[in-house]
Amino acid sequence: MAMNVGSSGEDDLMMEINTTPLIDVMLVMLIMLIITIPIQTHAVKLDMPVNTPSKQQVKPVVVQIDITPDSAVMWNGERLPNREALEAKLTAAGKADPQPELHIKPNKDATYAPVAMVLAESQR
Repeated sequence: MAMNVGSSGEDDLMMEINTTPLIDVMLVMLIMLIITIPIQTHAVKLDMPVNTPSKQQVKPVVVQIDITPDSAVMWNGERLPNREALEAKLTAAGKADPQPELHIKPNKDATYAPVAMVLAESQR
């Protein structure tokens, strides 16, 4: 396999590794890799079911609840006199189909008590 050139005697040891078989094996593995890659990239076509909604989706009504700096609660611009009125409006809104979106917007100068009251009532 390897030639010992320029040595005068037969007792000299060859200190180099013969890399020819290693390169041959590497080239064979590279060719196998190149051949197998295109086979793995093919996609499988599937017939997926189509989603058809049963009824028309209705967007919910948006209810704006504002809290003024003087702790008054406003329902779409209408001032509510007390907590019971807010509870009645929220109960009626909860029974609607679809339920409305509640947007609670406290003023930056409002105290925390009316905000907490509106959040607690809307959660109930």
